[in-house]
Amino acid sequence: MSVRHLIAAASVQPADVGAYAMTSGRLWSAVAALVGIAGVVVGGWALARSRRTGTGSGRRGALVALAVGLAAAVGGGLVVAAAEGGPGTGYGIVGGYVALAVGLLAVVLGGLALARSRRAGRPRR
Repeated sequence: MSVRHLIAAASVQPADVGAYAMTSGRLWSAVAALVGIAGVVVGGWALARSRRTGTGSGRRGALVALAVGLAAAVGGGLVVAAAEGGPGTGYGIVGGYVALAVGLLAVVLGGLALARSRRAGRPRR
């Protein structure tokens, strides 16, 4: 059984899902989006810290933002891949796309912060 089949089996929705009902697909996409938002916050903090001189380069925050952003993007991508309907069907596809986008943004911010922290750590000639 593939991963897609396992996710699809876990997110089987009844035919009549209300607009405000919390389904498993919506829950997964909401969690992935919140994780992605946390990654964006940490990545922004690490990027701001990497510009400063003095103690702390923001390297640890950059690595956290990369890992958390990747987790959010993968979670959002899995929700989107398992969704069998469009928006409003209860599969969480809108939240999955949000989590995917926010997770990728966190990865970009973490990568920029990591690159700047590496540059800041080199001695000047």
